[in-house]
Formats: sequence, structure tokens, C-alpha cells
Amino acid sequence: MKYIFLTGGVVSSLGKGLTAASLGTLLEARGLKVALQKFDPYLNVDPGTMSPFQHGEVYVLDDGAETDLDLGHYERFTHSELTQFNNLTSGRVYLTVLEKERRGDYLGKTVQVIPHVTDEIKKRVTELGEQSGADVVITEIGGTTGDIEGLPFLEAIREFALECGRDNAIFVHVTYVPYIKAAGELKTKPTQQSVAKLREIGIAPDILICRTEKPIDDEMRKKISLFCNVPLAGVIEEIDVDHSIYEVPLMLQREKMDELVCQELGLETSPADMSDWEEVIKRIIQPKYKVRIGVIGKYIDLQDAYKSVYEAVTHAGGANDCAVEVVRVDSEDIERDGAVAHLRELSGVLVPGGFGERGIEGKILAAQYARENNVPYLGLCLGMQIACIEFARHALGLEGAHSAEFAPKTPHPIIALLDEQQNVTEMGGTMRLGAQACRLKSGSKAAELYAVEEITERHRHRYEFNNVYREKFEAKDFVFSGTSPNGNLVELVELKGHPYYMATQAHPEFKSKPVQAHPLFAGFIKAALHLADGK
Repeated sequence: MKYIFLTGGVVSSLGKGLTAASLGTLLEARGLKVALQKFDPYLNVDPGTMSPFQHGEVYVLDDGAETDLDLGHYERFTHSELTQFNNLTSGRVYLTVLEKERRGDYLGKTVQVIPHVTDEIKKRVTELGEQSGADVVITEIGGTTGDIEGLPFLEAIREFALECGRDNAIFVHVTYVPYIKAAGELKTKPTQQSVAKLREIGIAPDILICRTEKPIDDEMRKKISLFCNVPLAGVIEEIDVDHSIYEVPLMLQREKMDELVCQELGLETSPADMSDWEEVIKRIIQPKYKVRIGVIGKYIDLQDAYKSVYEAVTHAGGANDCAVEVVRVDSEDIERDGAVAHLRELSGVLVPGGFGERGIEGKILAAQYARENNVPYLGLCLGMQIACIEFARHALGLEGAHSAEFAPKTPHPIIALLDEQQNVTEMGGTMRLGAQACRLKSGSKAAELYAVEEITERHRHRYEFNNVYREKFEAKDFVFSGTSPNGNLVELVELKGHPYYMATQAHPEFKSKPVQAHPLFAGFIKAALHLADGK
């Protein structure tokens, strides 16, 4: 088995996750089976309790693991089947080590970072390789080289590479080559310093991925190669893409990165056939049509807070040969100005998931606007709860209808706490999480879109639709088109007679791929395109 360890330097947010995912795409196209994992140095056990402002979205896997958003890139770009073993934090490592110490597993030894913490990290690399049966395991180390919290992970991968043999492991370092506008030139010194720091730790990178806004010429490549002790062929330019992140694999292929990786690891494969991927890119960046939709949220200023939603919208646009202009609308602005002021020029309204009361009334106004004006609506998780509250208030006349999460004393708790959540006291990892089965109602729009009778979608919530109100809703053409197999939990709703009014308690955005748009998103963009054509 072969191993690729990917680190980052200079600054965070360089795109290590995208680089790892893109490399995975290329290696898969060469016929190799790839497994990817992310190591995060922070002390949270997982990102499940972290604010979107701190960390971006929490990406949920089928097994219920709450993980880093980079795992979304891994799933969208490759065929990897991800589980809790694909994401590891310092918090999880130390928790495991301390639990072993309390049980006496270390037989009285002094418990230390080396070897006990590093051994636990190495164990996760080995376990993933064994469980996945992959040809190549790609491990991304979060954070920035030199951060004190990341040192155990870097030491662990140094040890691992030594133990498995340098013919079986390589180091790829993603670094930043900034363009100084006043000087009119690129600067290599940050890259030199980053690599020097890595070498102090005992890791010499085999390949350098140079993130840059401007092209790197041959002279600069030679300079980086000389001062960083990396072969010239190993200096890879990764320039900002013009249109879509899905161009990155093709860029790295032009730089012959996959060819170099295979040479370094002694992998004999055929060249990567990226024709299918090129077709996807063509549909995304050269579409025939265009549509504007609004994403109504309260974390709207932070790109990563709704990362998977934006990507799923892009995939749906590609499936409809349509460019999608996403208009980010702060729900508190709707509360202040009214829905018409912000939504009248849009052909679709999407309300994503979220937590907390702030901005809720603006989302309700957005759902009301979409329902009453026949504008396509897609609600995700909280977005489904919003649709139900809005309908209860304005179509059923249930004054004060709300969610018990935001208004515990509401006279009409349309959304109530799940029974199994009643006695939960700990916040982390205790929600209804992961893949849940859903049976679709025959003849419904949902059944038409999915084209099957039963589906599974990923969930992350504590509250659900209150079944006490089902009959009232159904009497007014509000359709419960998807339920749990026993019929107790509402999972999908739609509105009869509306061009497209769909909402799900799940997070379908987590299962969308550029090569296979999710049916709920594809249907939403198709309906929005029809509305735009008719305007």
C-alpha cells in the first residue's frame, strides 16, 4: 500500500483539501483505488459543536460522523466511501489516549506525546488502509506547518514514512507564492521559510504545490527547486482557477502531478482518462442558460458556512446546462426590509439548515413569498421546519405557530423535540445523525424526482414535525411525501399545485456530486429556469 501525506505552509485556507481531492480524482482515473482522510489539530473531539463562523459547515457522513468540510471535497471528487475513520482531531486522539490510560492499558508506563499520542495517529492511517483496501491512502494534515498543536501529527507522519519505507510514502507540501502588487513580482521567501520549518521537523517534501495568483515562470521554478531541495519536476504550479474548483484536477494533470506521484511511489498505471470530467467542466463553465436564485441564511457572509449547498447548486446547474448566480441574502435583512425588496428579481428561493433563533422570521417571510408567488422553493433541514411554520401561520391560521426550539411556550409547536432527544444533556454527537431511510409517497413530486420508492439521506437535527398537526396540513394540500419507514417521522414535504415547493428534514447537499447532481437540487434549478424563461 502507498501513502501520500499532504501538509500546508505559510497560511491556512490554501486549498489543501481541494488539492488532496483533485489528486484523488487523477489517481482514480488511472485505475487506482484511493482513500482520503483529514487530520485536524484542534482539541475539539469533532467539529459538531463549533460555530459556522469558526469552522464553516459541519459535513455529515453516512455513519453519523460530524466531520471537517474538506471531507465533502473528498466525496464530491472521488468514489471514496467515508466513515468516522476518515477524520481525526487532536481532541479525539487525546481522548482515546486518556481513556486507555484510565483503563490501565499502558501497564503503568508514563504516557507521553511520543510514542503514545503519535502511535494513536499512526494507527488511524493503518486502520484506514486496511479497512478501505485502497491502493493509495492520501492523508491531509490540517493547519499550518509550525503550529504547536499540529506538531504531534507531523511527527507521526515522519515516523510512519520511516517505518513503511520511503518507497511507499511521499510528502506533498502546499505553500503560498504571494504576488506583491507594489513590486510587481512573485515572492518565494514564504515558501522557502515554510519548507525550512518542515525540514526542521524531519520532513523533506517530495513535491511542492505552489498556490499563486500569477503564473510561475521557469526561472522562479528553478529558484524554488534549488532553495527548497525539491526536484524541478516536483515544483507544481496551482494557480487560481477562472471558473470552477472542478478545474483543479485538470490543472494538476497539465502539470503532470499524477504522473510524478506514480513515479515516486513506483505505481505502474495507464494515463488518466479525464474525458468524463472534462465534459462536466464544460457544462458548468459553458452553459446555455442562466438563472438567479437566493440562498437565505444568517451565516451568509461566510462562504464555507453553506459550502455543500453552493456546490450542490453548481452541480444542479450543470445538469440543466445552466449557470446559476447565487444571491446571498441575509435573513435579518428580510426582517428589516421585507421579502419583496430582496427576492423579487430571483427565480428560486433556497433556505438551508442552521441553528438558533436569530434570523428565523426573515426565513419565514422568504418561504411565504415563495409559496404565495409560485416561486420555486427548496428547504433543507431547518428550511423544511421553516416551510411548515410559515404554512401553519398563514395558510392554516394558527396564530403564534412556531418551533419549540425557538419558542418553548408557543401555543402551536409545529416543530417539536424528537422523543429520543428529551433526556440528552451533552451537545456533541448526540443529534439524529447520519443516513436515515425514507419511504416516498407514490405519485408525489418527490417520488418522481428520485424515481425510487425508498431513499436514504443524511440528517443532523434534534427537532421534527409535530404529528399532531398532520391532518390539518393535509386538508390544505400540504403533502407529506416522505416519511421514516414506520411513518412516524416526516422527512419530505411538498405543496400540491405549486410549480416547485419542496423541503426535506435531511441534508441532500451532502450526497450531490458534479458527475451526478442530486435530484432535489436538479429539480429545483429546472423549475427556477422555467420561471426565468417565463419572466
